[in-house]
Amino acid sequence: VVYPERMQANMDSLGGLVHSQAVLLKLTQSGVSREDSYRLVQRNAMDTWHNFENDGKTFAERLKSDDEVMTSLSAEEVDACFDLTRHMSSVDAIFERSL
Repeated sequence: VVYPERMQANMDSLGGLVHSQAVLLKLTQSGVSREDSYRLVQRNAMDTWHNFENDGKTFAERLKSDDEVMTSLSAEEVDACFDLTRHMSSVDAIFERSL
């Protein structure tokens, strides 16, 4: 049995950190070096990890308030990294193959 609301609540409890890889890839695709992309993602991810329960500021919000990130990405590009649609696009095919 799958409980979509519970799954979403679990992901939301991490403040969006599950999307860090998508942000890393987007930064590198926009021309930021791998090292700098990692540093930017890590800085904001760790800030979210340590402070999300206290301040409620999500990973996406932190990225969008980071001037260094925003010189390479637009707010729309950051938001696109947090879109679950791309993760779910192959779910039916995966289940079909596995069953």
